[in-house]
Amino acid sequence: MTLKNRLGGHTNSYHTYSVEEALEGIAAAGYRYVELSAVRGWTEHVPLEADAKTLGKIQRMMNQLGLISLSLSGHSDLTTKEGLADGLLAVDLCERMGIDIMNTAIGGHYSENEDEAAFMGNIHELADYAAVREIRLGIEIHGEITMSGAASIPVLERIGRPNVLINYDTANVEFYSGVKAVDDLPIAVPKMVHCHLKDKLGEGRVWNFPGIGDGDIDFKQVLGIIEKGGYTGPLSVEIEFTGEPWPALDVVNQSMKTSYERLAALGLS
Repeated sequence: MTLKNRLGGHTNSYHTYSVEEALEGIAAAGYRYVELSAVRGWTEHVPLEADAKTLGKIQRMMNQLGLISLSLSGHSDLTTKEGLADGLLAVDLCERMGIDIMNTAIGGHYSENEDEAAFMGNIHELADYAAVREIRLGIEIHGEITMSGAASIPVLERIGRPNVLINYDTANVEFYSGVKAVDDLPIAVPKMVHCHLKDKLGEGRVWNFPGIGDGDIDFKQVLGIIEKGGYTGPLSVEIEFTGEPWPALDVVNQSMKTSYERLAALGLS
């Protein structure tokens, strides 16, 4: 199996560390691409209100490390006007940094008691704003309303915007819906714009997302489904461990490196 997908490291894997530490660790692990995190109140590696000097500094760091941006994680609570405003700022960041995919989720990072009607009242404005800037939105498998690919497809149909697609997350589908990624992924592949490769240990709502190959997800089968389904878009490795407190930096770096090596052995690079 040799997949053509670009493989990146997600800076959210370095949740409690600086953007410099995240980019250095991702590059040293072997990745050539990166998903940048701009999530207010969670992982703000790219500040939503960043000025040109700040963005220039981040871009120079990436240039020096040989990294190219795949996507921006711009999650905000899109059921609120404040969350919509943050989403618009994240789209602006994409335009300013030359990034054409922004990942988000209905209820933001926390996603509890999601209000679908409120989300529908905001997503069209965000989608239209992104479309004018030629940016696609990836609604993550996350929370209650988009807990799986099967649940997400009808939501996309109700949104009815060609630039609003799925950011698949191989661990979140198991965490939120209890359905295995290998069973649900084939449904989602035709509507995917982005994919988080994330492992999971334990059943159901157990927050344990270790490095690739250290959990229960069969990534050989996952990549086979992606290849068979003809998905050639970006893939991003996200490791969230057991939540806060985050492991020591050298542990995060090693986990990112081991994840890269295991995926490379399966045909990704």
